[in-house]
Amino acid sequence: MNILVINGSPKGEKSNSYQLTSAFLRGIRQETEEVQIRQCAVCQTDIRPCMGCFSCWNRTPGKCCIEDDMAQVIQNMLWADITVWSFPLYYFTVPGALKNLIDRQLPMLLPFMEEREGQTGNGGHPSRYDCGGKKTVVISTCGFYTAEGNYDGVCSLFDHLCGPGNYTTVFCGQGELFRVPELSVLTGEYLSWVERAGREYACGKISAQTRERLAQLLLPRETFEACADASWGMERENTGTEKSGDGIKRESDTLTFTRQMAALYRKESWSGKNIVLEMCYTDVEECYQIVLGKDGSHVCTDCALTADTRIETPVTVWRSIAAGEIRGDEAMMQGLYHVKGDFNLMLKWDTCFAGSHTRTKREKEMPAQKDTDMNILLIPWIVFWVAVSVNRQIGCLAVILACALVPLVYYRHRKTIYDVLGGALVQGFSVAILAGASENNMLPLSYLAFGVMWMISCPGKGIPLTAHYSMNGYGGEDALKNRLFVRTNRILTMLWGILYLATAVFSWFLMRSDLSHLTWLVNSILPVFMGIFTVWFQRWYPARVARGK
Repeated sequence: MNILVINGSPKGEKSNSYQLTSAFLRGIRQETEEVQIRQCAVCQTDIRPCMGCFSCWNRTPGKCCIEDDMAQVIQNMLWADITVWSFPLYYFTVPGALKNLIDRQLPMLLPFMEEREGQTGNGGHPSRYDCGGKKTVVISTCGFYTAEGNYDGVCSLFDHLCGPGNYTTVFCGQGELFRVPELSVLTGEYLSWVERAGREYACGKISAQTRERLAQLLLPRETFEACADASWGMERENTGTEKSGDGIKRESDTLTFTRQMAALYRKESWSGKNIVLEMCYTDVEECYQIVLGKDGSHVCTDCALTADTRIETPVTVWRSIAAGEIRGDEAMMQGLYHVKGDFNLMLKWDTCFAGSHTRTKREKEMPAQKDTDMNILLIPWIVFWVAVSVNRQIGCLAVILACALVPLVYYRHRKTIYDVLGGALVQGFSVAILAGASENNMLPLSYLAFGVMWMISCPGKGIPLTAHYSMNGYGGEDALKNRLFVRTNRILTMLWGILYLATAVFSWFLMRSDLSHLTWLVNSILPVFMGIFTVWFQRWYPARVARGK
């Protein structure tokens, strides 16, 4: 398969539209082994405007009288099985230099008039060459919030060139987002769908599902347009500051960056109370406040409000975090920035701001993972501790029945190694009691085994037991890459392990005393207090680390 890419952007390979083209070509390569690609960067090619002399029709048929690079372009077009036109939308059509190239295709046509079935327009010219079987792909980005309704001029042009329905299009609105590093996760997901479109095209046709996904907006209209307006670094309003002479106030790059961040706020995440986020950029000594409210967000430059959450950071660090060059939790653990005040906003950052979710392309294409559930781990143990204390035989049979029923919930939840190990241990203790072992021995041993199971997950670089379950509320498995999240859970897992090891010791002695009837009550109350402590610690400890403590 021979592919010619005609890159009509003045920015060449650095263009936004070429990012889509590259992804599309990657998809084709994945499905087709023998692919040869030739590139034509119009901005680097000497192609002068057509003079309209028609020499290529009468004096030198098939050959233009202008000696430049267009002759080689025509040869490449005749060589190609697929021609990919890649360009940004300029004034609702193609860029000027690309239009020159299109005009200069005249030598490829014969001068005679010809009517073709299904043609666009009245009149046409037959091709000088046999172009049967050749295909055309048109890939373009534009700066509007949507491509819909903005490509009429381009479609009309290619309807004339190729015939209606005889070419494939990939049109993308919000093209300027592809040059924003801070939105690389968002745009990267879109590019993965363009790559998928390339794979499907190589197999015959882009599916309706993929086309529907490519037509979806990267950001909501008002969010995109707010970001686009903020990117110019100026405001319409006159706030009494220095003006450039055109009635528009110029802003610092840092304020522009802050406005773009504010524009990404998702107002649907509003919790019922306005939040004042204060961004203090320590390296440039600038400070701004973002008010996150029911109807959207706005930036205050005077910092006159009382901040709920204050982030003290060099702007270079925050840009690196936004661009995905460094994880936010890693930067926090290294002390590169500090957070003061209410830490809850940091915990739900991904839900408050668009473009900040960090799932990988592979994760996006995979089916949604089932959540884990700590109840699957706890229920067999709780049944064992309660039921056996009431009646040893019936209690043990109830435990075995509970363990047998637990796998039935796996169709809704994902099991962990601790669910399997815990179920096996509980059944082992139940069988031992049914075989004649004393519950006064087995119950303390069960607490010991439970505590050891928690403790063995703490050392080293492994994932602590609680993290396997609490990750569901913090972005799923992506939370396991967060050092602060893992450290918080490591501490909690260790404390819970210590609690149950201690429970095993005092249960051993308590069950052999006159107060043995209080064993179940004591062992039930302590986990309740530990649960309250856990809820508090999950908020307190990350906030303490964020403050640089």
